[in-house]
Amino acid sequence: MMKVAIIGCGYVGTAVARHWQQAGDVEVAVTTTTPSRIPSLEAIASQVEIARGNDPKALQSVLRDRDAILLTIGARSASYEETYLATAKTLVSLLPDFPSIRQVIYTSSYAVYGDRAGAWVDETSPLAPANNNGSILAQTEETLLNSSCNACILRLGGIYGEGRELVRIFGRAAGLTRPGDGTDASNWIHIEDIVGAIDFALRHDLNGIYNLVDDSHLTTGELIGSVLEKNGLPPVIWDSSQPSQRPYNAKVSNQKIKNAGYVFVRPKIVF
Repeated sequence: MMKVAIIGCGYVGTAVARHWQQAGDVEVAVTTTTPSRIPSLEAIASQVEIARGNDPKALQSVLRDRDAILLTIGARSASYEETYLATAKTLVSLLPDFPSIRQVIYTSSYAVYGDRAGAWVDETSPLAPANNNGSILAQTEETLLNSSCNACILRLGGIYGEGRELVRIFGRAAGLTRPGDGTDASNWIHIEDIVGAIDFALRHDLNGIYNLVDDSHLTTGELIGSVLEKNGLPPVIWDSSQPSQRPYNAKVSNQKIKNAGYVFVRPKIVF
């Protein structure tokens, strides 16, 4: 029985915890910052702790006797620096005291690649964050990669799936004017493949950096247009006289994780 702690059990962490509970061979301890979520999390985890990632005392109880850590934190009200970087630094400072932990899996973002004018990038491409939040994500990765434990960094595309359907994300844009011409690259990943890739990384002791996006590589215009058309909503009006406000314009390769042996559940977006 493997023992894993999930730090930050939100949308992604909850889906992973449920998957491992159903698998029956992974014992899960989780953290949350929301006390009202304790009952629902107790149904899928053996231990639930109220803990902020930058609080070393709060984290210690979930790290004890764990084989691996899954870091799936997300910034809501707190700043990126407090949420991501401070948590990574706190975790790294504690790892020497917990020698049983052999791996840290961290869900990062393709935002670290920045604006590449639609060009292809892979895990060997130099980072070029477009803003301060992207820089903090890059620093968080570096902190974990330089730790005393094997780190597996999964750079996720935009997340969609049950409860986070594309129409819920883009439906509000129906009939509105958006800046740009819709030719920016987009990169998305379904929650089923996030769960699948995390499970694969754990069971195959992956370390290093892996992009986790699907094969669709649609432009934003193609993506939003297809979502709205499928749901009978009026199309977006693109205004090319205004520059696009999206800071993440790159086509992200997923070949490395495929080469490692991961097979995508949803390789293409189905509208």
